[in-house]
Amino acid sequence: MNATIRLKGFNFFYFSMFALFISFLPVYMAKVGVSKTHLGFILGLGSVVCIVSQPFWGVISDKYRTVRKVLLLLILLSVLSGSFLFQSVHLWSLLPAVLLMNLFFLPTDPLVESLNFRTTQAQKVSYGSVRMFGALGYAITSLLAGGVLAQWGMDSLAWIFAGAGLLALLLAFGLADVETSAKPVLVRHLRSFLLKRDTIALLVVVFAVAIPHKMNDIFIGLYMDELGGSMRLTGMSWFVMTIMETIMFAASSRLIRPGREGLLMTIAAGLYAVRFLLSSFVTDPYELVGLQIFQGFTFVLFYVGALQYLYSIVPEEWKSTGQTMVTVLFFGVSGIIGSGIGGWLLDELGGAWLYRIMAALAVAGFVLCMALLGRRRTSQEQA
Repeated sequence: MNATIRLKGFNFFYFSMFALFISFLPVYMAKVGVSKTHLGFILGLGSVVCIVSQPFWGVISDKYRTVRKVLLLLILLSVLSGSFLFQSVHLWSLLPAVLLMNLFFLPTDPLVESLNFRTTQAQKVSYGSVRMFGALGYAITSLLAGGVLAQWGMDSLAWIFAGAGLLALLLAFGLADVETSAKPVLVRHLRSFLLKRDTIALLVVVFAVAIPHKMNDIFIGLYMDELGGSMRLTGMSWFVMTIMETIMFAASSRLIRPGREGLLMTIAAGLYAVRFLLSSFVTDPYELVGLQIFQGFTFVLFYVGALQYLYSIVPEEWKSTGQTMVTVLFFGVSGIIGSGIGGWLLDELGGAWLYRIMAALAVAGFVLCMALLGRRRTSQEQA
């Protein structure tokens, strides 16, 4: 099988696992009786684990100069942990299961993105043409899983997750490892990179935009339920989001060219604010589904732009670790605040006010993006 085709297939089933974990875990926990406040606490605690586990596995990958072997180990452990999670119905078993998924599964995301980015560079194909298959897997699984769960119940989640995971693992065995830098991995180089003003500015911007993004990921299913929507509509919402991601990932190589990352990140942050403000005023669940068309213009433009910005400033030998730092902020640290505060806000104020607060946070991210864009333009003029 062609290396690029195998990588596309791997992305399809790997992100199918993500669809099941990210999209349906909050709904699953609510269905087995976990309150929104406790749900936010558990997911926030999992994000604390992510802060440690994602950099740890990134450093292991850089130190031993292998992405594939680390991925194989983590995906295997993720299949076992996920199967246990989606059979748990008590708080005492859900908590350790969620923590295990944050220890093994979520740290795979930056490694997969690093594998995608470097493999596409080596194969001389666009990153978006491969990553779009991940978005497609997320979309199709979200749509089909919503229908299956409505028909067969939440118990079927464990079997669906295990099936997608085993297929991803099978395809991962045939992937070629990516070349890593031959330069020695020196901690002082990483410290120097992290203390650069450009690095700090990028990480602050990513953190600001990631908080409302993560809140939406976690609570859209519960907001849908508050509006009277079904599990099928939750799946449809994620289907719309990821179809838009698929389209925009395919177009990202043309839209996000070197030097334009900051501009696209700024536009995306502004669109996040518009998206969440409109979401706060919907009264029909189908309106919330329709607003998910913004996903491609918000998440894809911002995330791919941030990665390309990062790769333009990070030392070669620290690319996996640098990418992990962005992912930790986007999906880890932001998750602590997003899940903890978001769960409380949803309980106390309801979904509409939660989304208005998310819009305000996105406006703050937009202002910071403008500052980052201005800083880069000034640096280029002085160069």
